[in-house]
Amino acid sequence: MSNTSTFIFNDGGRSHYFKGRAGDCATRAMSIALELDYKLCYDELAKAHSAKTGKRSARNGIYKDDFDTVLKRHGWIWHSAPKFEGRKARYSDMPQGRVIVRMARHFAAVIDGVLYDAWDSRDKMVYGYWAKT
Repeated sequence: MSNTSTFIFNDGGRSHYFKGRAGDCATRAMSIALELDYKLCYDELAKAHSAKTGKRSARNGIYKDDFDTVLKRHGWIWHSAPKFEGRKARYSDMPQGRVIVRMARHFAAVIDGVLYDAWDSRDKMVYGYWAKT
């Protein structure tokens, strides 16, 4: 189904706009999976997050519901992770194509079984994923 040990470092284009570290995994994952400019994704997610919280930034993370709202606008839908006997789902269990996985306090892009992220999150369990309809 997928390549079981592949990780590729990708900041989603963040380094073209910002310096330093941030809790911007939703922006990164969206930029990579949807093949959109990082700043465009950042601005769209910040606007959705601001509407609910008043915080005008996506730098330190956003809520799953806000992320879901934005991804739905782009034609992506939520799927629960596959169930397995005796173990939790991992990124390598995701379907082929482009998906965004939701892990514990983290989002990442997975493309054809390869994890694209700014750090190696391969060991985290996956709760579910978004995929293009």
